[in-house]
Amino acid sequence: MGEAIIPNDFLMTKLSEAKVHFERALDCKHTEFDDLYPYMIEHPQFFWYKRYVAWSELLTIVKLCTELKVEWEQQFSAQQVDYIKKRVMSSKVLDYWFETNDTKVV
Repeated sequence: MGEAIIPNDFLMTKLSEAKVHFERALDCKHTEFDDLYPYMIEHPQFFWYKRYVAWSELLTIVKLCTELKVEWEQQFSAQQVDYIKKRVMSSKVLDYWFETNDTKVV
């Protein structure tokens, strides 16, 4: 079987979609996950799980980009790149993903 070539623009689109999905989950906005599991909205752990799923998706796309030597860092702030490279979705990630002058982590 021959090697399939994945275009860089395809990966960048998927990376952008994963970033938007994660950011919408952080903001507790509607995502396609809500459509898949509408009954979970009634459970308090739903938002944590929804964020975890979106974070996992983002890390998976970043891993693919890294393995295929596709530059992905320019899509994120330096702080976000650091969070992604650490791979752990901590409270710091949840609190400071959207970096502003008032919330910059030193």
